[in-house]
Amino acid sequence: MQPILLASSSIYRRELLSRLGLAFEWTSPDIDESPLTDESADALVARLALAKATALAGKYPKHLIIGSDQVAVLDNQIIGKPHTYERAFKQLQAASNKELTFNTGLCLLDAQTGKSQIAVEKFHVRFRNLSDEQIHHYLSHEQPYDCAGSFKCEGLGIALFKELKGKDPNALIGLPLIRLVDMLTNAGLDPLLLAAQKAN
Repeated sequence: MQPILLASSSIYRRELLSRLGLAFEWTSPDIDESPLTDESADALVARLALAKATALAGKYPKHLIIGSDQVAVLDNQIIGKPHTYERAFKQLQAASNKELTFNTGLCLLDAQTGKSQIAVEKFHVRFRNLSDEQIHHYLSHEQPYDCAGSFKCEGLGIALFKELKGKDPNALIGLPLIRLVDMLTNAGLDPLLLAAQKAN
């Protein structure tokens, strides 16, 4: 089996990828994630997903490398990770009673051949009408300052939402597994068949 590398230091992405039951390594790519002038959210996450995978291809020339990047979009503005309580509070205030779109870029690069598969998955989140007190208590409890949009949907963050819309809820956490399975299968690694081989 061709070895797999996850080009990310995100514990959330590692946990998601482990669900497929495939052995993989992970490491953090060192790239500039700044958006280009007038770059759309789709173009940004697609470019960065490819850049993350490509940055590690020289060091891992035999691997299938998974790159992923995500941004949230509110009122046509890209929202990144808040990093502080104050920024997270403002993000959730702005999102109250509105819909955010999460754009997740995904790349599977075959370092042996240089061929890449790239996709952008969208997931939509409608927030409840949130009071300042609710926002404060949520942030104090979960401290989601390393998460785009200022929440962790796999935790108490689910209580912030009125509605979720999208093909793959894993995309909201940062790694669209349904599309990734398609890409892996195209590359000759079918997780279902490999799981059956492990069982026998």
